Amino acid sequence: MPTFERSLWIMPAVYLFHIVEEYGAGFPAWMTLHMQADMNDVGFLRNNALFMTILVLLCLWATCSRTRLSALLLLAWGSGQLFWNFIFHLVTTVIADSYSPGLVTAALLYQPVSLAVAGLAIRDHRLNLPDTLLAFTIGAGLMLFVIWTGLWHFTLPVG
Repeated sequence: MPTFERSLWIMPAVYLFHIVEEYGAGFPAWMTLHMQADMNDVGFLRNNALFMTILVLLCLWATCSRTRLSALLLLAWGSGQLFWNFIFHLVTTVIADSYSPGLVTAALLYQPVSLAVAGLAIRDHRLNLPDTLLAFTIGAGLMLFVIWTGLWHFTLPVG
């Protein structure tokens, strides 16, 4: 039977697949064209390397420490990177009426993996449901902050 500690490592794996899809399909250029974002390939790769490092470190901490805090912070960061990223790609696809590079892996991998890992955290008593909802709420805030700072540099796109 899968455990939270073993299953959480699928998050960096699916994140890697997602980065490959986004980069291969031209996500930085797509964001610039359709979402008035200021993004280039170097920034995309640098940010994703940083985000992957944070995710791997949080996975390592949650695997080794088995504390509530480590699971909560992992799910907060992980939900921002995975679950809320799926929502982001879905919404931007609708807004732009164009395939948002990353949508396929976000829909097929991110959404189910983030919910499965959250379910295992609850089942294995690392978190309860309110903790998990708190983590996903924090993750939404993290995702919005990353979008606002990383894509729009503390401004909002106009018209």
